[in-house]
Amino acid sequence: MVQEKPIWTILKILDWTKQYFKNKGVENPRLDAEVLLCAVLKCERIKLYTNFDQPLEEDELAKYREFVLRRGKMEPLAYIVGHKEFMDSDFKVTKDTLVPRPETELLVEELIKMNETKGPREILDMGCGSGAILLSLLKELPEARGLGIDINPGAVAVTIENAKNLQLEDRTAVLVSDLYKNLLPDDKFNLIVSNPPYIPTGDMQGLAQDVQNEPHEALDGGIDGLDYYKRILQHIEDFLLPTGMAAFEIGIGQGEQVARLCQEAGLSITTIGKDYANIDRMVFATKEETDYANEIMALRQKKGFR
Repeated sequence: MVQEKPIWTILKILDWTKQYFKNKGVENPRLDAEVLLCAVLKCERIKLYTNFDQPLEEDELAKYREFVLRRGKMEPLAYIVGHKEFMDSDFKVTKDTLVPRPETELLVEELIKMNETKGPREILDMGCGSGAILLSLLKELPEARGLGIDINPGAVAVTIENAKNLQLEDRTAVLVSDLYKNLLPDDKFNLIVSNPPYIPTGDMQGLAQDVQNEPHEALDGGIDGLDYYKRILQHIEDFLLPTGMAAFEIGIGQGEQVARLCQEAGLSITTIGKDYANIDRMVFATKEETDYANEIMALRQKKGFR
């Protein structure tokens, strides 16, 4: 007697995957199971709830099993589905780029507020990765133009593709460069922004397993986590306009140190902002007597800034 194959409905496969992910230590087992199944079925999550009894086809099951095995090995969810939402836009991500995170949206939101009435802006994003920061700024600042640089050619290719997908390629340039190395001497910017590698080398092994599967060169900031801030600020005066501003995402406990590095580089007006978890997450810096100076001083009065 031939044994019939089990019928895997949406509900049945989600329940099984949830338990499998729990056993593997996945942080959000049910949510991840649903996101992966939506990627396979090319549907919104609400469709899963309205079609619980729908059986999966063999090719759908095969693709889903592949995704589940990859997630069970702690491959980041965004790498498996190939994209991540950031600032209401969908960004392609690959193993050449960090996965954009909600905390970074806070940095972008503040930069939009500080620049939306200033007219044309030239923006430099150092270590652009997927282009999430730069392209989100350009989307909301229609008079701005931007240059994204990254040492990884794969990341540069992803930024270019995301610029095309968001119809921002006419205002976006992207360059393979180790920080300022391939810039021209007359390249000048109103805003230099960076979410550089900032994890101290000794802390790398303690990161969550899925984070450890992201590119180490985009995470490891040297012994104290400050290597890239020092390198960026060492030559920032050559490329930042005298009236311009620098903005950085920072790691835990780095607020005062990065602000001090900015001040030593001549950007004497600084403020440190916190993220959703009340952790120092961003630093803004400019010279005295600029338009940005007034706005940074005003930020200091807001909750979550100092």
